[in-house]
Amino acid sequence: MSHPLDLAAVEARTAPATFKDAWQARLERWYAHPGLYRWSLGNPLTRWLTRRRTRKLFDLMAGFVHSQVLLGCVRLDLFRALHHAPASLNDLARRTGLAPAVLQRLLLSAVALGLLEQRSQGRFGLGPLGVPLAQHEGIAQMIEHNHLLYQDMQDPVKFLGNAWSGGMAEYWPYAHEQPAPAARPEAEVDKFTRYSELMAASQGFVVQEILSSYFFDEHRCVLDVGAGRGRFVSELAAHSPHLQFKMFDLPPVLALAREGLQAKGLTPRVTLHPGSFLDDPLPQGADLITLVRVAHDHPDAVVKLIFQKAFEALPLGGALLVAEPMAQPEDEAGQASASVDAYFHFYLLAMGAGRLRTPQELKAMMQEAGFTHVELVPNAMPIHARILVGRKSQCLPLISKKSVN
Repeated sequence: MSHPLDLAAVEARTAPATFKDAWQARLERWYAHPGLYRWSLGNPLTRWLTRRRTRKLFDLMAGFVHSQVLLGCVRLDLFRALHHAPASLNDLARRTGLAPAVLQRLLLSAVALGLLEQRSQGRFGLGPLGVPLAQHEGIAQMIEHNHLLYQDMQDPVKFLGNAWSGGMAEYWPYAHEQPAPAARPEAEVDKFTRYSELMAASQGFVVQEILSSYFFDEHRCVLDVGAGRGRFVSELAAHSPHLQFKMFDLPPVLALAREGLQAKGLTPRVTLHPGSFLDDPLPQGADLITLVRVAHDHPDAVVKLIFQKAFEALPLGGALLVAEPMAQPEDEAGQASASVDAYFHFYLLAMGAGRLRTPQELKAMMQEAGFTHVELVPNAMPIHARILVGRKSQCLPLISKKSVN
């Protein structure tokens, strides 16, 4: 690795063992008892718990197969095909070129996972989890993209020893803090095109969380840092017609964004500011700065630098909005959020130097940069992103009597 990774803030338990510690130690001894499994299955009061935990353990073991079933359905374009109309096994076999006996295994596995459903006359249709995959192209692109992560993690111990040597790290060139040269070879331009398209396609759910949770009426100009091809700016422009915009990103990325903005008629409302937040100041003139899925891609030092530059670029009373997946504190994390956290911990490790942070960690960094009244904005689907907003106070800083004298 090119430099040490940041450590997450973890509670240090230096105090004497608590009652909870003693109780957890006793439970561990009980779980390890050879006869407990047989006894719990034979007891009607505990059978459900044993079955539930056995199923969860099996799901962990089978998770890779589940993801490959999903990838297989995406690559065979089954979700879009069945969105038009249910089809029989033989029809799907002719369409995909696979033997019916082989394809049937995939279809029945997809049915078991809720991706497909069996319909009348031996046909297959979309299941409840398959419908979004037929409607949202960005989900399918992320599923295909995740194959890079699975390839990198085939040997997890080897991966942990050199996480940045795989395909995922190569996919995200900006995550390694390398400045972009003025003229790039065609292959390098293709890299920026590739990841910019994926970011735009997969950003829809995050954008909707922001638009449905935060009121933009008080603002007049928004600076989107790490703006990509302008997916967020384009949708916010339609959502809030009174806003003007500034977009800040690497020059090759904004070069890709320009054509799309022109096609949507947004050129009069959007000013492009090519640059790198590692080396360049952020442009002034906006009263709201947004960081949409930016901070978690970078190490703590870079995140603090971005927050500091945002604070300096904002006028008094201006605001910084940070939206991205965030880790759940231990006392708040449920099973669903825990699985999301586990995914992002490894995805960001494979990607580069970033990490998944809790809202409390990001709030502390924003306050260190000078922001006040930092609050977590409630939103309907935190699995897509959580939203933090901090203000640049309009109050004058306190001046001690000693400094006046």
